[in-house]
Amino acid sequence: MTQSTTAEVIDDTDIAARDQAFDEALAAANNDVPEIEEEAPLGSASDGWRTFALDIWITDLNSYEFGIYRHSRNRAKTRQFSSDMDIIAEVKEDGRRTGVVAYREDLWKQKSGMDRRLVLRLFSDKLNWRATMDLLIGRSLQLTVGARGIPITAYAINLHVDKTVIYLERSANKWPVLPENFSFFVVRDGKPFYYRLRHDFFSVGGDYTLYDEAGRKVGHLDGRLFSLGGYWTGKVRADHADNKLMSVMKLFAASVGFNSACRRHIKRLWKDLRAGKIEPKLERYEAEYYLNPRRVR
Repeated sequence: MTQSTTAEVIDDTDIAARDQAFDEALAAANNDVPEIEEEAPLGSASDGWRTFALDIWITDLNSYEFGIYRHSRNRAKTRQFSSDMDIIAEVKEDGRRTGVVAYREDLWKQKSGMDRRLVLRLFSDKLNWRATMDLLIGRSLQLTVGARGIPITAYAINLHVDKTVIYLERSANKWPVLPENFSFFVVRDGKPFYYRLRHDFFSVGGDYTLYDEAGRKVGHLDGRLFSLGGYWTGKVRADHADNKLMSVMKLFAASVGFNSACRRHIKRLWKDLRAGKIEPKLERYEAEYYLNPRRVR
């Protein structure tokens, strides 16, 4: 007879409820009310576009991270702000700061091989978690193997407003002289909406144009890359610009500065994998993205 143990798998809904209760308890302990993000109705912008600006900071001398005490309070605010989080950018909308972007510095700078991953996180102005963008090493290597060595990066984006995961991937159909493309889809009311981000032909920075499934231009990222930072202005047509798509655009803009390094990382892993220099493995958190949703629980 099989005895039940505490090691049994807990239902995901129970985990989500427990996590929400934990975050609310932390907020109450910090005399802070959990922030509720209101969804902007599609097509509500007065001029037909929703816009934002993303400013990559050159140094850590900012109001969020100045001093060890400040960083400790950020960690207490939400469990998504881990000990190695480094805030690198602020997001502005309508002239005011509405959020910040951070990344896991140790995972990117201290790790190597298949343990090295890029993890970007979007927070509100009050440091409430909004979204996470993970570089998927396993999926990226799969696509790179299929493309016979062309480095194909794949990302998973988790949003606090949605139960679905958005997978954003670089296209394997890439010729040396042609611009790169990324594709993804978002689900609205049970229906998928498909998008493509294409690097502009004539661009010295991080300029990308957003197209819908019919090839219509529905958004744009105008980037200015600097040696130690960058600045992006983004816009999305109002009839597409829900909080899901806006979060994807903000995180993608923040990832552009890491784009070349991510491709080099995947290319190097592919070469080492072919040469038998590394042992394939998946980090535990990434492995969760590949779990069978219909598995027996």
